[in-house]
Order: sequence, then C-alpha cells, then structure tokens
Amino acid sequence: MIKPLGDRVVLKQAEVEEKTASGIILTGNSKEKPAYSEVVAVGPGKEEDGKLIPVNVTVGQKVIYSQYAGTDVTLGDEKYTIVKAEDILAVVE
Repeated sequence: MIKPLGDRVVLKQAEVEEKTASGIILTGNSKEKPAYSEVVAVGPGKEEDGKLIPVNVTVGQKVIYSQYAGTDVTLGDEKYTIVKAEDILAVVE
C-alpha cells in the first residue's frame, strides 16, 4: 500500500472508457484520463506555523481533481494517482 506524506492524497483511477457514446472504440492514446477517482489514502496534512492542517477528504470518497495534476503510479496491477490536496476540486456525493 502507498502511504502519502504531507498534504498528498492517493487516488485509485476510475476505469477509462473504451468506447464513446456513439460506439467508436478508442485506442490507447485517444483515451482521456478520468477526472474523478476514489480516495484510497490520505496524508497527515500540511504543517503551517507549527500547526498541522489536516486534509479535508477521507478514504472512500469520490473526488474530482485537476486533469493534469499529480503523479501516476502503478503498483502491481493497480493504477494510482498521487495529488496534492489543493489539486482536488470537489467531492462527488
């Protein structure tokens, strides 16, 4: 398992669509990176002025994040993205 440091969050990528709504099959480079993922791990938070400011998302939430944010990591067969908390734009309810 990946344990993030500071104000970083580990996201499990949503499945990429293989086919468009009109039925066109997408190849590797044509597939867009999904804009939402599930939170699988959260760092302790960011330290400012000697105080720890926690991250405002929790494990299990689905979030929307900036399209080009983060670092993609593959661990085993699973693909993850590690982003800073500030790159998370919204929580999907």
